[in-house]
Amino acid sequence: MLKGIDPLLTPELLKVMAEMGHGDELIIADANFTAASLARANGQPIVRVPCATVMRMTEAVLSLLPLGTPQEQPVGFMQVCHLPAGQASGLQRDVQGMLRNRGWLAPEHTEFIERFAFYERTRRAFAIVLTGDPQPYGNVLVKKGVIGEALRP
Repeated sequence: MLKGIDPLLTPELLKVMAEMGHGDELIIADANFTAASLARANGQPIVRVPCATVMRMTEAVLSLLPLGTPQEQPVGFMQVCHLPAGQASGLQRDVQGMLRNRGWLAPEHTEFIERFAFYERTRRAFAIVLTGDPQPYGNVLVKKGVIGEALRP
């Protein structure tokens, strides 16, 4: 155990997050997600955290992972099939609220990704974090940004 690090961030997940570069994407998925079959083709790691909800896992990951710029729409949600395009589920609204309340990202800088397009993005993602959350469509994509000084003129 380390001080100041969320206990949901396992050593395996910390290693994955540290190895990610700017623009790499991480999927935080619900328990129903087809992680194994999507990761199989490219050999992506699957980090299993069965005691976590998607909300708590997203909060834990973003406590250390810098987000990409708002223009990059660094957070994406799997669009719920039976909702109108761009309409958020309760879980998605909760995640957007957490992002806003922490000052990490305004809801208008998140995107909704059609289900099969989300699967394609998952195939290209750096890794998948599989939670034990039973919430359908509870899948979040986060894009890593950079940590550094502002560019000097």
